[in-house]
Amino acid sequence: MRFGILGPLRVGDGEATVTAGRDRTVLAALLLRPNRIVPVEELVDAVWEEHPPATARAQLQTCVSRLRSRFAQLGVPPEVIVTDPVGYGIRTGPDDLDAEVFDRRVDAARAALAAGRLTEARGHFRAALVLWRGPALAGIPSRAVRRRAQALDEHWLAAFEECADVELRLGHPAEMVDELTEALERYPLRERLRGQLMLALSAVGRQADALAVYRDGRRLYAEELGIEPGAALQELHQRVLAGDLALAGAERGPVTPVRCLPRAIADFTGREETLARLTKEIQEDGARVQLIDGMAGSGKTTLTVHLATALSDRYPDAQLFVDLHGHSERQPVAPAAALAALLRQLGVPGERIPADEDERAALWRSELADRRAVVVLDNAASAAQVAPLLPSGRHTLTLITSRRRLTGLDEGRPSSLAVLDRDEGIELLARVVGPERVAAEPEAAAEVVRRCGHLPLAIRLAGARLVHRPRWRIADLAARFADGPDALTELVAGDRSVGRAFALSYAQVGAPAQRMFRLLGLYPASQFDTRAAAALADLPMAATANLLDELVDAHLVDEPQPGRFRFHDLVRDYARQLAAEPALAAERSAAVERMLNVHLHLVSATARLVDRSASRGPMALPAPMRPDLTQAGVALTIEWLDENRAGLTAMVRFAEQDGRDVYCWQLAYAGWTYWYAYGHLDELIEAHTVGLRAAQRLGDAAAIATMHNYLASGHHRRGHYGEAVTSMEIALDLRRRLGDRVGQAATHKNVAAVHAILGNGAVALAHLAEALDIARREGRDASVVAVFTNQASILLSIGRLDEALAVSRQQLILARVTGSLYDTANALGHIGIARARLGHGEPALRRLRAALAIKRRLGNRYGVGELLNELGDLERLAGNPEAAIDLHREALVAMTEAGDHGGQCTTRNLLARALRDAGDPGAALDLHRRVLADAVRLESRREQAVALDGIARCLRPSDPAAARTHWTRALALFRQVEAPERHEVERLLADLG
Repeated sequence: MRFGILGPLRVGDGEATVTAGRDRTVLAALLLRPNRIVPVEELVDAVWEEHPPATARAQLQTCVSRLRSRFAQLGVPPEVIVTDPVGYGIRTGPDDLDAEVFDRRVDAARAALAAGRLTEARGHFRAALVLWRGPALAGIPSRAVRRRAQALDEHWLAAFEECADVELRLGHPAEMVDELTEALERYPLRERLRGQLMLALSAVGRQADALAVYRDGRRLYAEELGIEPGAALQELHQRVLAGDLALAGAERGPVTPVRCLPRAIADFTGREETLARLTKEIQEDGARVQLIDGMAGSGKTTLTVHLATALSDRYPDAQLFVDLHGHSERQPVAPAAALAALLRQLGVPGERIPADEDERAALWRSELADRRAVVVLDNAASAAQVAPLLPSGRHTLTLITSRRRLTGLDEGRPSSLAVLDRDEGIELLARVVGPERVAAEPEAAAEVVRRCGHLPLAIRLAGARLVHRPRWRIADLAARFADGPDALTELVAGDRSVGRAFALSYAQVGAPAQRMFRLLGLYPASQFDTRAAAALADLPMAATANLLDELVDAHLVDEPQPGRFRFHDLVRDYARQLAAEPALAAERSAAVERMLNVHLHLVSATARLVDRSASRGPMALPAPMRPDLTQAGVALTIEWLDENRAGLTAMVRFAEQDGRDVYCWQLAYAGWTYWYAYGHLDELIEAHTVGLRAAQRLGDAAAIATMHNYLASGHHRRGHYGEAVTSMEIALDLRRRLGDRVGQAATHKNVAAVHAILGNGAVALAHLAEALDIARREGRDASVVAVFTNQASILLSIGRLDEALAVSRQQLILARVTGSLYDTANALGHIGIARARLGHGEPALRRLRAALAIKRRLGNRYGVGELLNELGDLERLAGNPEAAIDLHREALVAMTEAGDHGGQCTTRNLLARALRDAGDPGAALDLHRRVLADAVRLESRREQAVALDGIARCLRPSDPAAARTHWTRALALFRQVEAPERHEVERLLADLG
């Protein structure tokens, strides 16, 4: 065996070990939980206990590194220690760890014993016991290690006692006297050992010595425990006095079964996967302690009683239950009182129950040592409350429920109970109100379950209201949910309510955590991060993280990802109720101001990473209220915006609802860069619509113009060109009246892009000329380069390639001056497109690929799609239609992600061309026809013309007349938009004659 923990720690085949104290503790902690990841926090607790240094994690890494080096010296593969984001683990094979070999041999012995094969059982027991070299992990002082090592020693003792029984039944009392005497000296309070020694001594004729062993025990129990020996030992004493030498083969008498579980709920439903997993862990994996935690109302007790009842045949001797009142209106039950209650359930007379808690715990473990029992410790308050109640017998299963994560327990497999899924919730409602009512209104039933947040307690209370109001339809309750201030007001039945259940959990956390919980109710989205919580509570990040951990452990907040948190909908309603108390108005107002201020600064700073802001006018931000959360040194990434995307739009709506109109429109403006570049156009339009209302209430003409300008960009991408032009004309008029020359240039540039799509090339170029003149007069290089971008794009679309190339080169020079990577990519892309269409193949490819690489890096999905389309068309013209198809398909994904409907039409037209060239005219024809319908809806004359041209090319071989009709329509449109394709279509019509 590679590792030994049944005695002093041993590594390798010999007696070699690890000598460094901390390394020994870390290795011991890993070996006590083989083939599992031990969290870093537990390892730190094991090594440093209450006083870990600030560098504990780094020192822990050093310990692991030294262990791997030591393993290599001892011939053990270093990679058996594995690293995980959560912590570390150690991989062991079936024969690598003596404790696991011990368990297998003991299990084999018990199986043989159950089958009546005593000699075989003796052999397995002896093979297991010989593995012990002394107290487990002797010499390692860590309390956490010692607690687990003590459990191993108890396993040895139980196995030794069972082996002793087998030896006595096989008629080997003389051989057992010395072993039993030595064991009893180590464990003098163990009644079973004392009885076995009395049996052995009596069987070999040493009745006087057997009686002396009893007298010593009786004195010791009186002095140490204040109790008399147990009934079994007293009976044995009487039989020794009577000279009954047949005692050598005596066995413990039958145990009277104890049944103390509450009645299992008849309408229990759902949780099949959880029940199956727990049952497997108990029956197949041998788990002895299960920790079942979850938020208030999640059905922990119901599930646990159901599980215990289902397993009662496996634990026939006793099924015990005690409510520890950890989260109730009563004080939590003290461990000593809980032990007394459990002992009374087992039938222990009151006079035998010691006054001292430790003595009660010893008696409790002794009473359960040989029983096959399941113990339910319900509604636990803390690990400290539960620890003294844990039995040590190998045949006992302990099920513990709590609203808190009991992280302080050394033993137990945790399971956090989630809410029900949709179907389980509907099934539960049907069991409460009757399947006929649910079947009659399935949609209303699903809505009620959704409004209940799929929480079992809430569903039961909603069902109870319906049961006691038989004239109500389920839709009536759903309507009350929709019309009321929150769902909690409807989830009351008698003296039971969801809000009351939440209040009990809330009362169990400290005052700082309660304040944090209330303020988090103000956050307008379902998920938030530590930074948002720190802003609301006005606390440092480290203190905030500690309070969030407390709320997570209490199941008042969930942590689906590290550093990301969320409320259950009903819990958030409860937090909002608390925050809305009139006495907290000042605290609430200050928290909201901090939250909006921090998010405005964060969004503004993070959006600049997209490198779009160089062409936008500056916005006067309020002074940062929490610079530590928003300024230089704070790690900002686009991923932060991705994670908080829903929160950003919700923040704009919240600012409006809270009457903070300046924050409302400024948050919309700050988020535009991100929404536009990454194709989140619905959110862009919604936020700027709300921001426009705020700006109008303020009467701020500049803000109104800004909101219209950027609202138009969303309409543009969505293909709502009429709305886009209307908004930009309003913005342009306001900026003229305000004398905002820079703003006018931006709006001229933007409206030109829309007119170009609509086929109004002359109008578009006129707007661009005015924009360029203003930008140059104002000396704004960033504005000039932005105008060049749109100008080059329009010139390319109408076939003025040399002019487009010249403008793009000027654009590239200025982009390098301004340092804008975004504008550099645009310039390179336009140069590549112009040179490709001029026939400069290889130079065009180099620039297109360089531009594509930059736009991929920037996350500019529209730009990526545009360049992929150009590369695809080059492949098609080079005679590689299959490669073109792949590129256009990839471009279509990018355009779809960007949300640009016009770009999608362009891409599908190009894809159809490639399909036709690849020999699939049927697919090409179908695709062109679909584009035509979309382009008509979008009023995009150019894409209508391209689609009509494509349809004609597909129809020409089979139906020349239809081809002529489509080309005639295409030519009229191409002429309207001054598209260069008109010359090719004129030639094709002439060829038809």
